[in-house]
Amino acid sequence: MAKLAHRRRQILPKYRRARIRNFLFTVGPNRVSGGRINRRHLAQKVLVREIEVTTPLWPAEFDGMRIGHVSDFHLGELLPVDKAVEIVKCLGEQQPDLVVCTGDIVDLENAQARPLLEALGGLNAPFGVFLVLGNHDELHDPEGLVRMAVESRLTVLRNEGVSINRNGTRLLVVGIDWARSAVACARQIDRAGGEEAHLLLAHNPKAFLRASDLGIPLTLAGHTHGGQIAMKKRPNANLALTHRRSAGLFKSNGSVLYVTSGVGAWFPLRVNCPPEIAMLTVRHAAAQT
Repeated sequence: MAKLAHRRRQILPKYRRARIRNFLFTVGPNRVSGGRINRRHLAQKVLVREIEVTTPLWPAEFDGMRIGHVSDFHLGELLPVDKAVEIVKCLGEQQPDLVVCTGDIVDLENAQARPLLEALGGLNAPFGVFLVLGNHDELHDPEGLVRMAVESRLTVLRNEGVSINRNGTRLLVVGIDWARSAVACARQIDRAGGEEAHLLLAHNPKAFLRASDLGIPLTLAGHTHGGQIAMKKRPNANLALTHRRSAGLFKSNGSVLYVTSGVGAWFPLRVNCPPEIAMLTVRHAAAQT
């Protein structure tokens, strides 16, 4: 009980600051506009983006695996639950082999999260549906959100890994909790046994620094929203100024990172940075000599 009380004392100030941010950037401007900002934002189409990933580090037995990657729903003022569920249905229509969500299911509170989690858990993905927590998921009641996710048949990875087997070949999926810095991400990866991982799920793309050092074939991340405002045809020239890798595909020493621009938003404006469902087809390639 004492540990839980301490945890709540840590969360409360962050939650209060997030409430203020939500009013300044979401609720307030929408009220001033008479609801026009939200209506325009919600009318924006969610893009299904097809991405080919090729690396010699990916297990050949899993060549051609299709991974559906979503992130940053931020369920709340800027994304109502009915639209979130529609997006998940669209994801299911892409027939992914495996589905991952790299965090921020909710913006502030968990009250309406269950229908979204149940929609994710109900997807017919042969290798499962996986979730890691983002920083916003930790603002209100992270343990409650995890409980709902597990009850909805999602596999929640909290600094741990799960093996998928095909014809005797193992694919290790490792997921880490939210960590703010590259150093903190590295500690979480090491704690989770990331040196053996084939697929790393992290909310923060800064985890790729350690992942590439370890030779992890593929890392999937979100958090940045692609900056939400980007230059045309230059997705990494955006407002996510504290991130070197904020949108799209990156490679280092055979390791690959994909950072999705996410589904939702924390302010109601996206320019040259549409919300997306990322569909990654991952292929094994022979090492070049």
